[in-house]
Amino acid sequence: MSHPVTQDSSRKLSPARPDADLFCRVIDNFGDIGVCWRLARCLARDHGWHVRLWVDALDALARIKPQGAAEPGVEVRQLNDDTLSCLPARCVIEAFACDLPPALVMSMAAQHPPPRWINLEYLSAEAWVEGCHGLPSYDAASGLTKHFFFPGFTARTGGLLRERDLPAQRDAWLADAAARKHDLARLGMAVDTGALQLSLFGYESPSIATLIEALAAHAQPVQLWVPEGRSLTVAAEALGRPLRAGEVVQRGALALHALAFMDQDDFDRLLWQCDLNIVRGEDSFVRAQWAARPMLWHIYPQDGGAHLTKLDAFLDRHAEGLPAEVATRLRALHRGWNSTAAVPVDDWHAVLGDLPLLASHARQRAASLASHDDLATQLVMFNQPPI
Repeated sequence: MSHPVTQDSSRKLSPARPDADLFCRVIDNFGDIGVCWRLARCLARDHGWHVRLWVDALDALARIKPQGAAEPGVEVRQLNDDTLSCLPARCVIEAFACDLPPALVMSMAAQHPPPRWINLEYLSAEAWVEGCHGLPSYDAASGLTKHFFFPGFTARTGGLLRERDLPAQRDAWLADAAARKHDLARLGMAVDTGALQLSLFGYESPSIATLIEALAAHAQPVQLWVPEGRSLTVAAEALGRPLRAGEVVQRGALALHALAFMDQDDFDRLLWQCDLNIVRGEDSFVRAQWAARPMLWHIYPQDGGAHLTKLDAFLDRHAEGLPAEVATRLRALHRGWNSTAAVPVDDWHAVLGDLPLLASHARQRAASLASHDDLATQLVMFNQPPI
């Protein structure tokens, strides 16, 4: 049986020169390929670009696009350093310093003019990003210049990854009861309209056990939706039983629902549906903000605690406008979730009480972020030749 996204990279490609070659090497999890797939699709849908998406692990793409990755304007190719041979696109995007095949770099250098070479960096809210965004770097081996492109939260960065119609699409779906019911049923979600709705898609954390304890004792019914993955494994251990997609475990006020790993677009709908989303990494983190719902971020851990500096920088921006005591509780919850000690049950109760105020704040934040040009739009503008 053929893989839904596998293609033979050794074949001769179309002689038409694409607008962009986008390179992705999957380190672990699904964040790198999640960002790259969404970016390729945005460039194609919103800007009419022809994008070749080069991926070294097609199975990771198949996991987030289980129905197949066919998309007009996006050509998925296996990244293999030994077989890659093609005319480079007008813009070459090296995602997350993944290192381009040397043969391709030499081919880029032979073009006149050479492609625009962009190193797409990881997202950060740290202040130094504004000063580094767009800076050039000379590559001595090829004589080419690459530019560092930093996504970010301000007008002086590359913006956040967002489809042009995403806010309208979200609001239309939320307003269409029939569409919501159909899509949620397709995902195996029988939603209790009187219950508090939470989603959990993170890494391993001891705070999952105290979250379950707090939700079980909550004053109203709670549905916790947990897609297959690392958090579901920890939740199963806390409950003392294995969990498979489709199963439900009841503990007091809490009904924990195990969900199948889902398509990226369906994951967006899960985020739109919930009153609080616990997310991880970069791709899910950004989508949770566009959901305009309260969120808790499980940041990817780094050596020496470097990720905590990034977490604090984000919270400095994210908590702007909140009452001081609410901001303090939100910061403590994020810090606790990202530590090796479990968040106390009382802290969970306090933040659950803050949800109405956090919901209003999340809508304001999403609208403010949407006032900046999105990442794909800024990449297209950056790629325009000078007048």
